[in-house]
Amino acid sequence: MTLYYSMVFGVLVAEMLIFCSLIVPIPFTWRRKLFAFISESPIIAKLQYGMKITFIFILILFIDSVNRVYRVQVELSAFKNADNARGAAVMGGSERMEVQARKFYSQRNMYLCGFTLFLSLILNRTYVMILDVLRLEEELKAYKGDKSGKKGSQLADAGKPGEIGRLKEELLRKDRDMENLKKQVEGMQNEYNRMGDQVTGTTAAAPRKNL
Repeated sequence: MTLYYSMVFGVLVAEMLIFCSLIVPIPFTWRRKLFAFISESPIIAKLQYGMKITFIFILILFIDSVNRVYRVQVELSAFKNADNARGAAVMGGSERMEVQARKFYSQRNMYLCGFTLFLSLILNRTYVMILDVLRLEEELKAYKGDKSGKKGSQLADAGKPGEIGRLKEELLRKDRDMENLKKQVEGMQNEYNRMGDQVTGTTAAAPRKNL
């Protein structure tokens, strides 16, 4: 195995370890702190950027390995057609072993790069799903009135877990403002009725005086 395919195999093993660490059941508080560190650490951000570049090279290797498999398959088909045309069933031993070996290595490299890219997509989706679960759990705590859930989220990339609690407080504040406004309207209505009664009484008393 060449150096770059050995590096691809190392990346694949690292991805398997990371995936196992993500699915291990750990307490909610520890998981939240871990993902907060991953989201806020500049070292992790640089590492993720480097991994993106690495996966681009792995994609190039995958395309090259697919091309090699196709060419070897075409070469095998040409040998078989030539053997059939000569009436022979088997081509030369050394040539056959060489082509079969190249086919094996090409397929191995294709599977190695393909599984590495596929697992990277699974890791990315698993990471996003875990962030969503943490955000929903914190929103649920905030909705139930848990103080720990109203302090705000430490996950910068997970949204705003305390959003429901903040909206609930804002709704209560608007309800209080509405009650105060109703009281003011009722006070103004009573004052209007009182003044109307006074004006009506004064108007009724004036004709009596004239009489």
